[in-house]
Amino acid sequence: MDLEAVRTFVAVADTGQFQEAAAELSITQQAVSRRISVWEKDLGVRLFTRTPRGAELTIDGQALLPHARELLRVAERAVASVRAGRRPLRVDVIASRSAQSGLMRGFHRAHPEVELDVLMLFEIETAVAAIRSGAIDVSFRAVAAPGQPLPEDIVSVPVLDEPLQLLVGPAHALAGAKSVTLAQLVGHRIWMPGIVPGTEWGAYYDALVAEFGLSVEATGPNFGSDALLDTIADTPALATFMGEHSRLIWPAGHGLRRIPVTDPTPVYPHSLIWRRDNPHPALAALREYLGAQPSRPEGDTWKPAWAAQGSDRRRTGGARA
Repeated sequence: MDLEAVRTFVAVADTGQFQEAAAELSITQQAVSRRISVWEKDLGVRLFTRTPRGAELTIDGQALLPHARELLRVAERAVASVRAGRRPLRVDVIASRSAQSGLMRGFHRAHPEVELDVLMLFEIETAVAAIRSGAIDVSFRAVAAPGQPLPEDIVSVPVLDEPLQLLVGPAHALAGAKSVTLAQLVGHRIWMPGIVPGTEWGAYYDALVAEFGLSVEATGPNFGSDALLDTIADTPALATFMGEHSRLIWPAGHGLRRIPVTDPTPVYPHSLIWRRDNPHPALAALREYLGAQPSRPEGDTWKPAWAAQGSDRRRTGGARA
């Protein structure tokens, strides 16, 4: 449909005069008459009755007018959705209760003027493809895991090394500990049904197991965080890892304990990734905000060598800081 004809029709309907509509649209009166005439011919109906007082809508014109107005509103929204500085910044945070989601909530509080469109994609390949196609602007990921090299047009900047904590039920052997070392966890069953082979977090825990000889089990279906918390609370032999910044809620009767892990503290490396030529103006504000946040915990920490800056990405061992 010719939007210029729609816009001309609405202008004539609002002003009641072809001449005034022409002045409003900055075109000649003849151009207005021609657009209306062509559209009437295409539609097969008369839209206006010409009278000495001007142009009056016919019954068909009255029926068409609200739809014509909506067409112009839709067109305006379509243009605004891609106009620089007007469309929302599209962000992938992986999960709603994750550290990435917390970072974006903080950014929203600091920059309420920036409209956000928050998504939760699963695999890094999906996120990278969405960034390259323009479907999203940025994602938070652990990069670059073995076998997951980033394309040359994707930029990655570390933003947060998140300490892991041990989560146990009240009857677990370590429930009373104020902190535990990685050496103390050897021989304990750590259950994490959310680990999926081929993901960046799968590569992270593979490296952690290889480095420290831990027993991390990913058996059984993943029924979500609520089922995981129920099982940990009811099973004295099981524990799980969770990020220090993860926001999980459980019933008071569960008696779960979050215990810091030390000597060294394993940290999960979150990076912000985006397409190198992304022009969205809010991206600079997001990068500035993240750069001002504490990114590394104090003390002895560990993360896989492929996640350490300047390390050889082909290695599968770890790096300590």
